[in-house]
Amino acid sequence: MAYIKEERYDEKVTDEIAVHVKEILRLLGEDPEREGLVKTPSRVAKSLQFLTQGYTQDGTEIIKSAIFDEKYRQMVLVKDIELYSMCEHHILPFIGKAHVAYIPNGKITGLSKIARVVETYARRLQVQERLTVEIRDCIQEALHPLGVAVVIEACHTCMQIRGVQKANAVTTTSAFSGAFLSSARTRNEFLNLIK
Repeated sequence: MAYIKEERYDEKVTDEIAVHVKEILRLLGEDPEREGLVKTPSRVAKSLQFLTQGYTQDGTEIIKSAIFDEKYRQMVLVKDIELYSMCEHHILPFIGKAHVAYIPNGKITGLSKIARVVETYARRLQVQERLTVEIRDCIQEALHPLGVAVVIEACHTCMQIRGVQKANAVTTTSAFSGAFLSSARTRNEFLNLIK
């Protein structure tokens, strides 16, 4: 059985957001008092708090909570990290995967910490370009490795279900530092590994 952590919400924040959601429902032409919508404002408020919980987390502290001395100086790659974020332009989800690598410089971190860093920055209102850079910079700052590489591939529902309505469009972004930036060989090794 999978472990499901208990979700906790700030009741005051939930109540404040719910007031505005109720008004949005009314402005859309709905009756917020009808049976199916009575609890919707509170549900939306809790959902938004969950989807933006990254604002209460610090990626650098996550990495620093599990740093170990290690002489290993080859690439460490965690790929296909599921990613769920919210487009800051339309407050609609974008979903995809992140591939993150670093080359240690005397220090490594727990592998789960890499996925947690992705989650921390993804759970904010985002643009994919900034998300990619924030993940890279966090790992670079916390570990001081010889280099960091991040590639994100995502589908944006703001492009799929509204606007241009292109359901199969995938956006790919990348950010590199250190050896991944200065060495085409190292960068190509990373890119070949994530294919």
